[in-house]
Amino acid sequence: MAANMWDERYAGDDYHFGTAPNAFLVTQRSLLKPGMRCLAVADGEGRNGVWLAEQGLQVVSVDSSAVAAAKARKLAQERGVALDVEVADLLSWDCGESCFDAVVAIFIQFASPEQRARLFAHLKRALKPGGLLLVQGYTPRQLDFRSGGPALADNLYTEAMLRSAFADMGIVHLSEHVSFISEGSGHYGVSALLDVVARKR
Repeated sequence: MAANMWDERYAGDDYHFGTAPNAFLVTQRSLLKPGMRCLAVADGEGRNGVWLAEQGLQVVSVDSSAVAAAKARKLAQERGVALDVEVADLLSWDCGESCFDAVVAIFIQFASPEQRARLFAHLKRALKPGGLLLVQGYTPRQLDFRSGGPALADNLYTEAMLRSAFADMGIVHLSEHVSFISEGSGHYGVSALLDVVARKR
């Protein structure tokens, strides 16, 4: 049912979240080196995965929507980059162990607290020692703005929650802020955000 919902959301020629990369991800460019192997989780129509590939990374872009995956492949072709696109249920997909230098998880707040714990565990397992996990999500204040994101408070992030979730990693960067974002029709307006970069020990 979730995949069908996203298929409907991604239908049509427009890119629901635009084709430009997430602004937080771009600010972390200095950490992302050519040749790194990177997993882009819930990458949708490929805006972040394609940008990562443009920086010279070897990118696996994963999403549950076949419609989004087709558009990600199209965007990669238009931009002239290689992108390994997978269609999978992210809660059950085996992303491997110690095989990625970076994992990018931008707005993956489809998961309930129990599902989120499993998903974060899988993503940490997929990282090589020293690998980086880059996460951006909405905080509960986002419910006041309604400029994108889930309507369920349980799916939103707090600083304490993410510090606990990544307590076994080194926190490189953590910032909670209110910023204006413009990412297609899906994310537009003043938004309550939480950014994390963590390194696997």
